[in-house]
Amino acid sequence: MQALSVKGLCLDFGGLRALWDVSFDIHIGERVAIIGPNGAGKTTLFNVLNGQLKATAGRVSLFGQDITRLTTYERVHLGMSRSFQLTTLFLNLTVLDNTLLAFQGILPSRFQLLKPLSSYRSLYHKARELLGSMALWEKRNEPVTTISYGEQRKLEIALALASRPKLLLLDEPNCGLTASENTEMIAQLRKLGTEITVILVAHDMDLVFGFAEKIIVFHYGKIISQGTCDEIRRDERVKEVYMRSQETSG
Repeated sequence: MQALSVKGLCLDFGGLRALWDVSFDIHIGERVAIIGPNGAGKTTLFNVLNGQLKATAGRVSLFGQDITRLTTYERVHLGMSRSFQLTTLFLNLTVLDNTLLAFQGILPSRFQLLKPLSSYRSLYHKARELLGSMALWEKRNEPVTTISYGEQRKLEIALALASRPKLLLLDEPNCGLTASENTEMIAQLRKLGTEITVILVAHDMDLVFGFAEKIIVFHYGKIISQGTCDEIRRDERVKEVYMRSQETSG
């Protein structure tokens, strides 16, 4: 069974088509990178996959079940989780409290009405295990505002993992990281078990080629190539698109 199957996916914004007949399959346990120039439609695709946007046409299946019209919450319940390009943490809370909230699935407005979250022993142990796996346990009592940006990105991934997803969507997980933080991020992602299928959007080729088994290349809302790392490296059309985008940005 495939973890994710996308067939003929299209998305229109008024008279503008953002995604054109997108089709691909991802196997259980596979590590996949989605790449392409700015504006290629990568994040838009993620927004459709996790239910933030509804497809104009096409079908999305998660572990054999049609999820095309399901809500984001329903997709999470079926095993999909996502991190975002920009951090979405509760900056006024500690690393630990952010993690406990992710396990609780409660709204921040109710936070003050509850007894201290650390009193929930089972959640505390789960948080300790999760933060430990991301080398963040020593930072547990620090407010999110005081930890480094790289640590914030790792915390975001930890929160996405709190729901024990079977499919994890990562939108530029290394965005804004230093070279050393980027190396550490790649190492952390490699530690994820194969019971979790991972799809990431990335611009950084060190991350892409250091992590992915399969690469899907987008350009103007269309897939122009997909294959192994070696196949994408040799693809002349991919080279042309990236050279053109660099000339335009320059």
